[in-house]
Amino acid sequence: MKPDPRPIFSERDQPLRDDVRLLGAILGDVLKEQGPDGLFERVEAVRRASRKRRMGEANADKELAELLGGLEVEAALNLVRAFSAYFFIVNMAERIHRLRRAIEYRREGRSQPGSWDSVIQGLAAAGVSADELLGMLGRLHINPVFTAHPTEATRRTLLVKEQRIARALMDRLSLEPDPEAILARVRNEITAAWQTEEQLAIRPSVADEVEHILFYLSEVVYRIIPRYYNNLNAAIERHYGSGAVPDALPVILSFASWVGGDMDGNPNVGPDTIRETLDRHQDLCLRRYRADVQDLFGHLTQSTSLVTVDAAVLARVEAYRRQMPDEIEKIPARYQEMPYRQLLWCIARRLDDTRGGGKHPYTVPAEFMEDLQCIHDSLRNNRGEHAGAYLLPRLIRCVQTFGFHLATLDVRQHALTHRQAVGELLGVADFTEQAAVQRTRQLQAALAELPQLQAPASAETTRCLDVFRAIAEARARHGDKAAGLMVISMAQGADDALAVLLLAKAAGTLDENGQAALDVAPLFETVDDLVNARSTLETLWANERYREHLRARGDMQYVMLGYSDSNKDSGLASSRWSLYNAQREIVAASKRAGVRVTLFHGRGGSISRGGGKPREAILAEPVGAIDGRLRMTEQGEIIHTKFGLRGLAIRTLELAGSAVLERLGPNAPPVTATEWSDAMQVFADSSRACYRELVYGHAGFKQYFREATPIDVIERMLIGSRPARRSGQAGIEDLRAIPWVFAWTQSRHILPGWYGVGYGLAQAEQQCGLALLRTLAARWPFFSALLSDAEMAHAKADLDIARRYAALSPEVGPDIFAKIEEEYARTREMICRVRETDELLTHEPVLRRALWLRNPYVDPMSVVQVDLLQRWRDSGREDTRLERALIASVHGIARGMQNTG
Repeated sequence: MKPDPRPIFSERDQPLRDDVRLLGAILGDVLKEQGPDGLFERVEAVRRASRKRRMGEANADKELAELLGGLEVEAALNLVRAFSAYFFIVNMAERIHRLRRAIEYRREGRSQPGSWDSVIQGLAAAGVSADELLGMLGRLHINPVFTAHPTEATRRTLLVKEQRIARALMDRLSLEPDPEAILARVRNEITAAWQTEEQLAIRPSVADEVEHILFYLSEVVYRIIPRYYNNLNAAIERHYGSGAVPDALPVILSFASWVGGDMDGNPNVGPDTIRETLDRHQDLCLRRYRADVQDLFGHLTQSTSLVTVDAAVLARVEAYRRQMPDEIEKIPARYQEMPYRQLLWCIARRLDDTRGGGKHPYTVPAEFMEDLQCIHDSLRNNRGEHAGAYLLPRLIRCVQTFGFHLATLDVRQHALTHRQAVGELLGVADFTEQAAVQRTRQLQAALAELPQLQAPASAETTRCLDVFRAIAEARARHGDKAAGLMVISMAQGADDALAVLLLAKAAGTLDENGQAALDVAPLFETVDDLVNARSTLETLWANERYREHLRARGDMQYVMLGYSDSNKDSGLASSRWSLYNAQREIVAASKRAGVRVTLFHGRGGSISRGGGKPREAILAEPVGAIDGRLRMTEQGEIIHTKFGLRGLAIRTLELAGSAVLERLGPNAPPVTATEWSDAMQVFADSSRACYRELVYGHAGFKQYFREATPIDVIERMLIGSRPARRSGQAGIEDLRAIPWVFAWTQSRHILPGWYGVGYGLAQAEQQCGLALLRTLAARWPFFSALLSDAEMAHAKADLDIARRYAALSPEVGPDIFAKIEEEYARTREMICRVRETDELLTHEPVLRRALWLRNPYVDPMSVVQVDLLQRWRDSGREDTRLERALIASVHGIARGMQNTG
C-alpha cells in the first residue's frame, strides 16, 4: 500500500483552508449562475478525478483523460477559465493569509522572522550599540527596479478587483465584521472578473506597460512608505529605548524602473518613450502630493485666536503674499486666522504650477519640503504634536523617497547597437568586427584627442544620439535622480563602457566640466562574460578618461549581473557559482582600484532566473558584495506577488532591508575554505557539462523544445511590447530567457531550474566525498540556498504531466525525455542524500502543502493544453478559436504555478 501523500496541516493553516473553501463555494455559485449549462458539474467531476489521480487511485488517470479528451473548443475554454478563476481566488487567499500571520505576530508580541524587529533585536543582543546601529542604517540603501517582463499579463482592471477582494477579506478580521455584506462584495468582484475578458485584444504599448508599473508605485508603494519607516522606528525604540531614535532616520528606500527606457531588442522604446515616461512619472507624483496637501488642509485648522504659530510660518505666508498676490487674494476670508491653511493654499498652487508649467513652480523637491518642515516645526513648538504634526513627516518621507520623479528611469541598450553607432561616427566600417582590445584602443584615442566625429548617416545612429539628449533633458526637467543608469546589455569589454562616453559627447550632452552626467553600468550576462568581468573592469578603471568620468560620479561604479542568460547558457549550478565568483573578484578588484561598487542583481521570478527566497539570497552573497547597498530587479508576476497588496509590499521591503542590515552586523558569513570552493567548482563544471550536453549538444533538442512546450503559443501572446527574440534567428541562443523559462514551466518540466544538478552533485561526491557536501549544506549559506532553490524547482516539476508534452514530439521526444527522466531521478536522490532527508521539501512544509493543494487544479489545465496544442498545430496554427483557448490555458497554468518567468 502506498504511503498517504497528503502533508500534515498545522492549526495555524486552518484559516487559510477555511478561506479557500469559502471562496471556492462562492466561485461555484458564480459558475452555476454565469457559466453554460453543465460547466459546474464538469469542473467538479474533473476536480475529483484529478485529486484521485494525485492520491494514486487506480484508473484515475484514465478517468481524467476521458473527461478532458476531445472537448469542444468552447467547453475547453470555459473549463480552463474556471480553474484559472480558482487560482485567482486561491492566490488572493494565500496573500491574505500572509497578512493574517503578520497580524498574529503583532498581537502575540512576537517578532516575525526577517522583520525589522527581529533583526534589530538580534543586533542588540550581539552587542551592537545604538550609535553603531544608526551608522549602519546610514549605509543602508534598498533600490528595487521594476521591469516590464509580463509572464502574467494581469489587466489593470483585474488588479483593482483583486484589491477590492483583498480589502473585503481583511475586513473579516475586524472586530465587528458584517459577514453577509463582505461576502456579497466578494461575490460581486468574482462575478465581474468572470465577465471580464482577461486576454487583451491588442499587444500592450510601452505606455500601457508604464501604467501597469505605475499602478504598483502609486497605489501601493507610495502609500506604505510612512508605515515602513514607522516599523523601523518602533523596532529601534523597543530594543534601544525611545531616546535612541533621531528626529529623522536616513532615507533607506528609493525606486527605479526600466519601463519606457529598456531598448534592448525593443524597437518600441526610444527617446520619445523616455521623455513621455518621465513626464508621466512626474505628473502622477505631483498628483499624489497635491492630494496629500489637500488632506493636510482638512486637518490643520488651527486658529491664531486659540494657539500660537511660529513666526516662520507667518513670514512664509507674507513672502507668498508678495510673490503671488493674485493667489493670496483667492484665499477665503474665513481662513485669515488659519495660517497653516493659508500656507497650504500657496503650497497647493505651487504644486499645480510645477505640474502644469505655471508661473510659480517648485524648482526642486527641497523647496517643497522646506514649506512642509516649516509647518511641522511650528506644530511641534505650539502644542500641535497630537493635533496634526504626525501627518507632516509622512508626506516628507514620501518626498524624500520619490522627489518629483517618482521612480528613476534606467536606460538599457545592447552593446552591439552602441558599437555600430560608434563605428559610424568614427568612420571605421569594420568597427564591430574588431577585437575588443582594438576597439578599446580606438575609443581611448578618440576620447583623448576629441577628434571631429562623422555626422550620423543612419537613422539608428541618429536615434541612438537622441537617447542621450533625452537623458540630459530628463535631468534638467525632472532633476538629477530622474534618469538613472545607462545599462549596457551583453557587455564584453572596456570598450562597451567607453562607447557610452563617446556617444554622450557626440550628442552634445557633456556637462560644464566636459563629463557625461550619467552612470554607466555594464551588464555581464553569460558565464564567459561573468568569468571575464573582473579583467574587463580592471581595464576600464585603468583608463584615464574613464577614471575622470568615475571621479565626477563620486567614484561609484554600478555593475549589473545577469542571472537569466547565464542560467540559460550553463544551467543553475554553474550560473550561480559564476555569479558568486564574479562578485568576489569584482569587490576585490574595486578595493585595489579605490572604486566603490554597487552590484545590481538582474533577478527574475523563477529559480532559474535568480528567483527564490530574497532574504536567503541576500544572506548567501559573498563577503563585501552587499556592503549596505542592494539594487535588484523586480519582474513579471513577482511584482504582483510582492507588491500587489500594501501589507505584502511592506513585508517585501522589510525582508530586503533587514537582511542587508544584518549583513552589516557582526555575524558575517563564513569565509569560504579552499576545499569548499574546490568542491563547488567540481559541482558547477560537471553540472554545466551535463546541461550543455543536452541543451546545446543534442541535435534534436531545439526541435523537442519547440514541440514539447507551448513556445509557439507564447510567442504569439500579446503580453508585452517587446519581441520574444533579440533578432530574427530561430535558435535557442537567440531566444530571450523569459519565454525560455516560461515555456518550460508551462510544460511542467521546469528544466532550467534543476537539470544538471544531480549529475554535478554526484561528481562532487565522487571526487570530494559526501561528508564535505553535507558540511557545505549545513555551514555555507550560498551552497544551502543553491540546494534549496534546486529542490524547490525540482519539486514543482511534474514529469508525469511533462510526459504528455513529450508525446507531442514523437521523433526526438523518447530519447530526450529518457535523459530528462534519468537526471530528474538522480537530482532528487542527490538532493535528499546531501540534505539528509527522505523526501523533497522536508524543510519546506509550507511549500509542500501549497504544491499538494495546487497540483490537482493545475493538472487539468495542463492535460487540456496538450490536447489543444496538438489540434491547433494540426490545423496549421490557423484555428483562432483553438488559439484563444490555448492562451487562456497559458494564463491559467501561470496563475497556478506562480514564479513562472
